[in-house]
Parts: sequence; structure tokens; C-alpha cells
Amino acid sequence: MFTRPLVASLIALGACPTVSTANEIPSISVAATDFLAASAGVTAGGNEVRLAAGNEWFSFEAEIPVAGRYRVEVTGRAATDEPTVIHLEDAIDNEDGRHYDITAAMPFSAGGFQTVHKDGSPLNEGLHRMKLHAAGGPASIRSVQFILLKPHELTPKTLEQPTGGADWKLVWSDEFETDGPPNAEAWAFDIGNWGWGNNEPQYYTENRPENARVENGCLIVEARKDRPDGGWSSARLTTRGRVSFLYGRLEFRAKTTTGRGNWAAVWMLGDSYRDEISWPYCGEIDILENVGREIDDATGDGKAHFSCHTRAHYFKDNSHISTTKEIPGLGNRFHDYALEWTPESVRIFFDGEHVYTYDKQGSEREYPFNEPQNLVVNMAMGGGMGGEIDPSLTRERLEIEYIRLYARPE
Repeated sequence: MFTRPLVASLIALGACPTVSTANEIPSISVAATDFLAASAGVTAGGNEVRLAAGNEWFSFEAEIPVAGRYRVEVTGRAATDEPTVIHLEDAIDNEDGRHYDITAAMPFSAGGFQTVHKDGSPLNEGLHRMKLHAAGGPASIRSVQFILLKPHELTPKTLEQPTGGADWKLVWSDEFETDGPPNAEAWAFDIGNWGWGNNEPQYYTENRPENARVENGCLIVEARKDRPDGGWSSARLTTRGRVSFLYGRLEFRAKTTTGRGNWAAVWMLGDSYRDEISWPYCGEIDILENVGREIDDATGDGKAHFSCHTRAHYFKDNSHISTTKEIPGLGNRFHDYALEWTPESVRIFFDGEHVYTYDKQGSEREYPFNEPQNLVVNMAMGGGMGGEIDPSLTRERLEIEYIRLYARPE
């Protein structure tokens, strides 16, 4: 795996980090002076930052030289027998007043200094002002490190489809006809367990056949309860770094399972996404979004969700525009999904029925869909929409028979 350590010693931070290279490996060095700001219960002494019991925080800056997915490591300790839970927040002075958490909770247990981490946190190149939050018992923090696991890949090709003609013509597809790994010319993997903006616990793996494979004419994305810590692994595939799309008709045939806690999705994400601050400005189109807790285990009847997210309308401020539809036999059966996307509107179809329209055109904040989007396929577990995971579950899956993109030339 491509790995570049980017080390930020964030003890009593003050001066902006400087970027240097050693053996062609970029690193971040920070002067150990005063942190930028802190809550009342934070003090510095020796080589530690000490946080009192309760909810405390301190802020710091880090200059990230390479956009990509990072491991965030924090070395510290709980100062008493009461556990301490920490997490990192990025872009604390963002203009939207959002909380951009870039790690899920990381607990320190009682004892000596230890290093906890989360993988896959997205960070764009440039200066980041962050907060380290701590809750629970008192704690001491010795250092924070950022380790580049995977650099951001620019997408070399965009397929822009004309849509003004009479007949749809195939321009791109994956038929999933060859057993084995997904086609590397079409698909890349997002990796990690940083929480994915929704407090999801699964770890997305890369090139692991247990989580993503082509088998018997289908792409199978499978979540498994098989992590060494007893947690879940899964996969998140994306065409980013391979090919992006602009307009056209996207069709696929897919089946999801019914276990409580699964969260299956096939969706579009703006190619301008670099880190959480990019969203929802980049735009998102949710074509398939099903959660097992809303699907009856016996009948398969359940709810399907169809949505768009933009800066003007998105779920974290409860303004997104969505449709929820009751579907007989939604779970454990194949269904046909389609997206028709033009410069004027986004329309979604389920089993041939038009079920959703987004056509807000007031500004780029309302309609970012005149810029390329990449396709994402994933199976999450739990999180804000998946909900509580049934402890008896061991596997959940999303199966796709094909994905096809059409243009309508004049």
C-alpha cells in the first residue's frame, strides 16, 4: 500500500506547520509553543497537553501537502480509571457553521500512553484548522499524526452525454461477466473506518474478495462481521480516478438484503469532492438507498429512498428534497433502477416508474449537476441511517447484475 507519513507534533500548538521532505517523504513539523485556542480545562506542561474531565478541546493548524485519505493517530492516555473518548473536527471556522468530524470516536483506556487511530479521513491539500475534542475522564495528549494511506486520484476522463435526441444509445457499461475482482479500469476503492460523515462503524477494504467481487454474473459488495476487533468490514467502490459522467441515462439492476442495520447505496458524488468541506457543494444523487431496518424479513416489503443533496438542500440541515416509496418485495429481489440526468433536471425511475424529480435551478448551490459526477457503490452498516445493527447478523450484501450508461444524440 502507498504510505507516506505526515507527522504533526501537536503538543501545545502555536506556529503554523512547515512542510519539509526527507528521503522524498513529506512531513509536517510544528513548533511546540502555545495552542491556538482551548477550552477552560486545558493546560500544557512538559510534553503533554492535559484535558480535565468533561467535554474539553483544543485547536491547532496543520498544513496538508497532499490531498488524500489519511490515517489519524493520536497518542495519549486516560489520566484516571474513567475512560476518555476523543475525536477530531476539521474546518472549525467554516462559513456554514458545520461540524466536520473527520474521525469517529476513539477511546483511551486506563493505563499508560497508547496510540489510537482511524483510517481513511479525507483531507484536501492546504491549511486546516482543527479541534481535538475529549469527553469523559481527564486525559493527556502527547501527539497527533497524519499518515497518507492513499493520495486523491484525479479523474482523467469525463463522458458527457447529449440528451436532446430521440433514442438512447449505449456509451459505457460494466456487465460483470468475468468472475474475480472488479474491473480495475472502471473501479477504485475508498478505504477506512473514519466514520464516513455518518458515524458508520464498518472498515472499507481494498481489493479484498470477501468484500467486493464479481461472481456468477453479478458485482457483489458484501459486509462481513469479521474484523479482528469483532467489527464489520465492507467495500466502497467508486469510478473516481477512472471515469466520471455528465448527463445521460444510467441503468442498473440490483438486489439488497433485509438485515437490520445494513445501508446499501448506489449513488453519484461530485468529482470536485476532496474532503468533507467539499460536500454538499459538489452535489450528490442517491439512486438506490435502502436500509434493512425498513424492510420486512419475511415478505421483503419495504421503503426505498431517492434523494439529491446540494448546498441549498441537504439532509444535515433537514432541507434535502427526497422521495420515500413503499415497495412490495423490495428486499432479496432484483429491481431495475434508472437515472435520467440533463442540464435541467435529475429524474429517477424504479422498475420503470418515474418516482423522483429534482429540478431546482436558482443557482449553482441549488443545481451543481452541470459538473461531472462519479458513481459510488457501497454497503454500509449502522450509522445515521442504517441504525442499530442486529447483533445476530454476520453478512449483508448488495448485488448488481449490470450498470449501463446511455446517451441520446440528436
